[in-house]
Amino acid sequence: MNKFKFRIAALLAMIIIICFSFTTVTRITIKGSDTMVILSKQWAEAYMKKQPGTIIQVTGGGSGVGFAALINGSTDIANSSRLVKPVESEKIKLKYNKNTIEIACAKDGLSVFLNKANSVSELSVQQIGKIFSGEITNWKQVGGDDVKIQLYGRESSSGTFEFFKEHVVKTDFSPTCKTFPVTAAIVNAVKKDKYGIGYGGAAYAKDVKDCKVKKDAKSKGVLPSAATIKNKSYPISRYLYMYLKSKPTGETKAFIDWILSPEGQLMIETVGYYSLK
Repeated sequence: MNKFKFRIAALLAMIIIICFSFTTVTRITIKGSDTMVILSKQWAEAYMKKQPGTIIQVTGGGSGVGFAALINGSTDIANSSRLVKPVESEKIKLKYNKNTIEIACAKDGLSVFLNKANSVSELSVQQIGKIFSGEITNWKQVGGDDVKIQLYGRESSSGTFEFFKEHVVKTDFSPTCKTFPVTAAIVNAVKKDKYGIGYGGAAYAKDVKDCKVKKDAKSKGVLPSAATIKNKSYPISRYLYMYLKSKPTGETKAFIDWILSPEGQLMIETVGYYSLK
């Protein structure tokens, strides 16, 4: 009788091992925009709880890093805080014979970070551009203390760098701008420097002061918020994107569909960004 029970137990164990070995685990890799890392990790964690058989790995490094990974095939999704460049899209088409797939997944207000002790709290888009280009070098020129302005920004591989350059600076950055690979480092630098100024995704604005931004000299300063992003009164806003080298299928499609669903979109504002609707 004991031998019979042992054989039954052994058989059941074998069945469990066989079933486990045939269990499919789906892996999805996401690389790119540092701005989107916090949000993407929140999405990934929530989705993996819903779908235990799916493993989603999220890493940053900048939008340019994401596109490079998409081109060389080391990621399924490239996160980007800027539009794909024609040269990047062309490389994908040449290698895979498919057009790049672009999916807008959230909105972001690009914050201008100031130290809380700085007397300046409002700047126009033009003033911000002149500060980061090096044309304005002293806080006195914009109504502050008679002290040199210290600039902090992202590295050139960052989509945030490119967006800010194209839409705000509109020329080359000042060579005095200290650059960092991640936005959190910019915030930390401004937090420690009374006369520092930086920029980055609104979700990173911790222990610093968000600058009120004016569309022009005659406009009222506006802070980034869900309301001002949606009604487009905040002057520095953008979409955040996911890019793929072909139309998503299987679990990747299911994950993206969930992100764009009411449940996925509801998570966005809890992180500090803004939903598409």
